[in-house]
Amino acid sequence: MNILKKPLVTEKVSALNKHGVYGLIVDDRANKYQIQKEIERFYGVTVEKINTMRYAGKSITRHTKSFIMKGKKPSYKKVLVTLKEGDAIDFYSNF
Repeated sequence: MNILKKPLVTEKVSALNKHGVYGLIVDDRANKYQIQKEIERFYGVTVEKINTMRYAGKSITRHTKSFIMKGKKPSYKKVLVTLKEGDAIDFYSNF
């Protein structure tokens, strides 16, 4: 199971990066302990605190010329990770 899916690169999370807080999208089934171990292993940093948030998928409707399309956006789990003082994650170097 791949726990870490992708980093969150938004204005709000980027403003938190100055304070040692980083955002990630992770697997829905992962718990805080698994997320902490994976972040420490993958990025080589020390995690102090983890806040998790679940977002439910929303239904969407699009009106086209011939019919109405209905669908659903996927649900996901967002994580805000607070790192130890002096540690940092560079999302752009770990491709």
